[in-house]
Amino acid sequence: MNHPGHVNQPGTVQPLVLGIESSCDETGVGIVRGTTLLTNTVSSSMDEHVRFGGVIPEIASRAHLDAFVPTLQEALHEAGVALDDIDAIAVTSGPGLAGALMVGVCAAKALSVATGKPLYAINHLVAHVGVGLLDGAGGGTGGLGSGARLPENLGALLVSGGHTEILRIRSITDDVEMLGSTIDDAAGEAYDKVARLLGLGYPGGPAIDKLAKHGNAKAIRFPRGLTQPKYMGTAEEPGPHRYDWSFSGLKTAVARCVEQFEARGEDVPVADIAAAFQEAVVDVITSKAVLACKENRITDLLLGGGVAANSRLRELTGQRCAAAGITLHVPPLSLCTDNGAMVAALGSQLIMAGIGPSGVAFAPDSSLPVTTVSV
Repeated sequence: MNHPGHVNQPGTVQPLVLGIESSCDETGVGIVRGTTLLTNTVSSSMDEHVRFGGVIPEIASRAHLDAFVPTLQEALHEAGVALDDIDAIAVTSGPGLAGALMVGVCAAKALSVATGKPLYAINHLVAHVGVGLLDGAGGGTGGLGSGARLPENLGALLVSGGHTEILRIRSITDDVEMLGSTIDDAAGEAYDKVARLLGLGYPGGPAIDKLAKHGNAKAIRFPRGLTQPKYMGTAEEPGPHRYDWSFSGLKTAVARCVEQFEARGEDVPVADIAAAFQEAVVDVITSKAVLACKENRITDLLLGGGVAANSRLRELTGQRCAAAGITLHVPPLSLCTDNGAMVAALGSQLIMAGIGPSGVAFAPDSSLPVTTVSV
């Protein structure tokens, strides 16, 4: 394959990178030049999943097939570049839905073979952090978006429909550590399931967030999973799930609560339940995330993932980070949800660090560990 030689030289400035994202129900194509975002084009198949109350993998895969070429064409047009101008291609190789990943990876491989451009297979989760390095995308005090380097003591709290994790980032290109994660449902999944219980439809996150503003979060006390001493332990002797989350028990508690009101023939206080549920989710997420930061000397925290759009999560994370002396960074909401720009951004960082391309022999990995930044 004819790989442009200058792309893989350490310190190369301003590589023009095309990023492809297809891990779930968004078909994303983004283009960046170095750390400058040129376009972030996304086609979502969310409307096709509404009647099922969640993402159907086969429908998502077929939607990616239909959307990829038009999304690519739109991105190139918006960026004002041609495929020949691109220095490299980056694609999400995992984690995600296996069939959806396959569509994006196959498209990226086809483009790489057809154009002779080097191909980088990258980690979806780490890309959520890499997007913070785009100019102006860091948010918070000082931001990550200087385009130069990450803060020395950086963590990332990723909250979405498929992932809830706290990461420590020593190097965006080759040293990412998982500190804690959900052991069952991700926060976004819990929102969708509870919204279904309350008759609020899909997606559940925006509906519950909106309704919770009219409810009393203190009306009902729902459980905070994995917060008992046997799971938490101490700083000196950490328990088995000190920084981990569990939301399946919370979902069950909401279901039982609804059943009890119905059994008594009473109206279900939907707004109060939504508010109390949301408070339980964001309380345990933020408390454990801040604990992980404090105990691991993390001074800067990036909040990413689709659930970063939740108003109460943003509010409480900001409050608790400020109280703990932690600088919070939140990219624009369009860059928090799954998108191609974050993939291109991480690909650009790999190129500028002198890391070589993946080639075309790799396979997508639906359970790719976060410690594998690029394949």
